[in-house]
Amino acid sequence: MPDRSLPSRCPSCSGVLVVTKLVCPDCGSEVAGEFDPCPACRLDGDRRIVFDAFLDARGNLREVQRELGVSYPTARLRVEEMFRELGAHRFGPSGKHGAMSVLGRLRAGEIDLDEAERLLGGGG
Repeated sequence: MPDRSLPSRCPSCSGVLVVTKLVCPDCGSEVAGEFDPCPACRLDGDRRIVFDAFLDARGNLREVQRELGVSYPTARLRVEEMFRELGAHRFGPSGKHGAMSVLGRLRAGEIDLDEAERLLGGGG
């Protein structure tokens, strides 16, 4: 069966994709706009595999280790990397993204200036 998961990166330039249209398969109604996919929907490749294994294991790292076929330290590292990508460490008590984290992502080319402004609360 083909992979029908939402791609998170542009296949041409690797930029972050946004959802601009939703369609109801039952009645054909359409909703257009710019929507952010959920953080888990932005995971690709190995991170998505780790996310699915973590959910299947209900957070039990020993089960994640078995499912991925890796050592316990490797499983733990991959889960930590997955959570880092999900942005769990970027949220403080106010729910805002940490400025240094956003600037680091901008510097690394993970996000563009518009996304950085949005994350920092200045872009709408």
